[in-house]
Amino acid sequence: MPGRLIRFVLVVFLLFSGYVWFVNQESRNMTIRQKILKAVYPVFAGFQHVFKGQVRTHAPGDRKHPPVSLYNLAVKMNDGTEKSMSHWKGKKILLVNTASDCGYTAQYENLQALAERYPDKLVVIGFPANDFKEQEKGDDASIAAFCKINFGVRFPLAAKSSVVKGAIQNPVFHWLSDARQNGWNNRAPVWNFMKYLVDEEGRLVGVYEPAVDPMGSELKEAVEEVKSEK
Repeated sequence: MPGRLIRFVLVVFLLFSGYVWFVNQESRNMTIRQKILKAVYPVFAGFQHVFKGQVRTHAPGDRKHPPVSLYNLAVKMNDGTEKSMSHWKGKKILLVNTASDCGYTAQYENLQALAERYPDKLVVIGFPANDFKEQEKGDDASIAAFCKINFGVRFPLAAKSSVVKGAIQNPVFHWLSDARQNGWNNRAPVWNFMKYLVDEEGRLVGVYEPAVDPMGSELKEAVEEVKSEK
């Protein structure tokens, strides 16, 4: 019996190693952990979908304009330039705090797919942050290279910053997590890949948990929703 068990474990290990290798043929400069996480993410995401479902906190039905305009803020981008949030006025904006060494890192691929699916309706902006278990240790240049090479990311990336509440919180995430500014939501990210959806008029309309797949039906339906003029 022990011999059979050892052979079984060995076969499983070899099959899994082959699968990880196959998934990561195009990957570059990834750690073993990152390669494994990328390979197992589809199973991980499916498990979370079945047992936890899609979780979204909805905006109040009246959708009033926020007390403070998001478009007054500027974002320091990954390349060191600054861009006003008003640059994206007229489109929905999905703002996501990201990390390169997280179980959800493979969501980069579906975030890019979502951006490509709705090029005229949506812009996705990633905000790399090292706030959770130090899962984003790289600098801006290495983060950009990692995302582009391994996940085909072409949507805008902000400079690395902090997204949790505190003195150094990124101003955009301060707006997203302060009801006195956005009008209703006080929830800051609880983990990497928290998602905040802003509509075409600069109103925060939904907050999505990290487990929510960017290409899941709920996010796509929210992007497709016709703009309200209330």
